[in-house]
Amino acid sequence: MTDADDLTPNIPEVVEEIRVLFERYEAALSTKDVDVLDATFWNSPHTIRYAMNEMGYGFDAIHRHRVNRKPGTRFKGERRRLEILTLGRRFATVNLEFQVFESDKIGRQSQTFVNFPDVGWKVVAAHVSATDGTPSW
Repeated sequence: MTDADDLTPNIPEVVEEIRVLFERYEAALSTKDVDVLDATFWNSPHTIRYAMNEMGYGFDAIHRHRVNRKPGTRFKGERRRLEILTLGRRFATVNLEFQVFESDKIGRQSQTFVNFPDVGWKVVAAHVSATDGTPSW
């Protein structure tokens, strides 16, 4: 079996690699370290990032948003739950549930990572949203 075929869940050292990358990204959001933010994402027109006020289609659009945004997370309060799932050594997801700062809303953040042979772990898709728990349908 090759690395590409191995889907073993949560190999401890792979989970730790992803945890470190996630925490580095979170710190970079707070300080607006655009170099780290950019380095976390796959430099591709296929990369997508949905955020509260952003529909980032492609790395260039995501980068433009990062350059124009204010530093800080502005709405992330206490973490409620962090889930990391790795499958083998090539695929991972991170899902964070948090209390929206000074609000009853719950925030949700997800990132999908792929470990590319030439550039390492990169986010290929990300999402941030908030809910008050009321169904929209």
